[in-house]
Amino acid sequence: MSGLYMLVGTLIALGVLVTFHEYGHFWVARRCGVKVLRFSVGFGTPLVRWHDRHGTEFVIAAIPLGGYVKMLDEREGNVPPELVEQSFNRKSVRQRIAIVAAGPLANFLLALLFFWFVAMLGSQQVRPVIGAVQPDSMAQAAGLQAGQEIVAVNGEATSGWAAVNLQLIRRLGESGTLNLRVLEPGSTVETPKQVQLDNWLRGVDEPDPIGSLGIRPWRPALEPVLAELDPQGPAQAAGLQAGDRLLALDGESLADWQALVDRVRALPGEAITLRIDRDGQARDVALTLASRGEGEARSGYLGAGVQGVEWPPEMLREVRYGPLEGIAEGARQTWAMSLLTLDSLKKMLFGELSVKNLSGPITIAKVAGASAESGVGDFLKFLAYLSISLGVLNLLPIPVLDGGHLLFYLVEWVRGRPLSERVQGWGMQIGISLVIGVMLLALVNDLSRL
Repeated sequence: MSGLYMLVGTLIALGVLVTFHEYGHFWVARRCGVKVLRFSVGFGTPLVRWHDRHGTEFVIAAIPLGGYVKMLDEREGNVPPELVEQSFNRKSVRQRIAIVAAGPLANFLLALLFFWFVAMLGSQQVRPVIGAVQPDSMAQAAGLQAGQEIVAVNGEATSGWAAVNLQLIRRLGESGTLNLRVLEPGSTVETPKQVQLDNWLRGVDEPDPIGSLGIRPWRPALEPVLAELDPQGPAQAAGLQAGDRLLALDGESLADWQALVDRVRALPGEAITLRIDRDGQARDVALTLASRGEGEARSGYLGAGVQGVEWPPEMLREVRYGPLEGIAEGARQTWAMSLLTLDSLKKMLFGELSVKNLSGPITIAKVAGASAESGVGDFLKFLAYLSISLGVLNLLPIPVLDGGHLLFYLVEWVRGRPLSERVQGWGMQIGISLVIGVMLLALVNDLSRL
């Protein structure tokens, strides 16, 4: 079933985002008087095609990894004299800039629309209450304690752990002061706290912002009774079964499931002995933990899970906006995520953030499936994030991308004449090399995650 969600989610995501992006180019081109020859969603062999009254061919093609709008252009072939004025190359620089910029701008508008709908739909969020603070951690040094609720990070209000994590991600690889505001248990007075950062998680492959501060979010206590097993995991291979109660790991008793998780994560690839209770009888089971991640992110993996429990109502909050408030919230989130995407790209370029955080089509497909299976709200958020990424990436000043064309047209606007075809050709070759290199790197990252 998960595979079906992944397939359908990916096709919907690519179809919607690509169509909207290309429609931005198409809509502005039509209004600038440019004749559009073809509007294609996908590449390769056409599966479905039709024509409108303006003679534009609309195509849905076999390879759903992009799309394009083909316009009449004298640089690409002979143009009948009566259609010359409808050629893209005959339009003013401002018109060409508007046409090229319309695609990425359409992606930002689409993201705002999705965020607006999600804001009105509402969501249930877990209050960001600290469950425990690790000794000798940055959180302890800042005076954070169990039971405190994080209400703001760097001046931004945090309604749940997702908002806390998002604000922390913006500080990855940086040094300086991280400003928090917390509420003491049972109090309404906010207390400022400061965490000192020093090249925080710089270059880490799979950063865990909340955990690296030494904070463990509050969650209901889970009994260490197995409810599910990974068929390929160490627990299944060692003969553990659903219903087994885990009593101790290497002779150290386990109070709850979280205690086991913490111990297992700290022992990647290590041989351990679990003492279990099965049908009232205690027994020891020896096994070797698997390992996940690389470098500092490397952690142990048991391949087992427990049954979830109900959260106390007081630890949950419903966040919902009205139609007008939702527009403001959608615009705020679109702006924040656009800045975060740009900042992340800058940090990757300067080595502050590992390039292994770059994701390709495999990861996108997996996240599309997981978010679609999770519900409408999560899927729309995923579409919004992906739409913003598409918009930002296309605006980068790299020839071949929309941003590269915008760069050429801006230079033409300033100089009063276009760059030579030879210079533009060199730029295109460099741009193609950069894009292919980034795509290959993202694909390698995807395969390494598998």
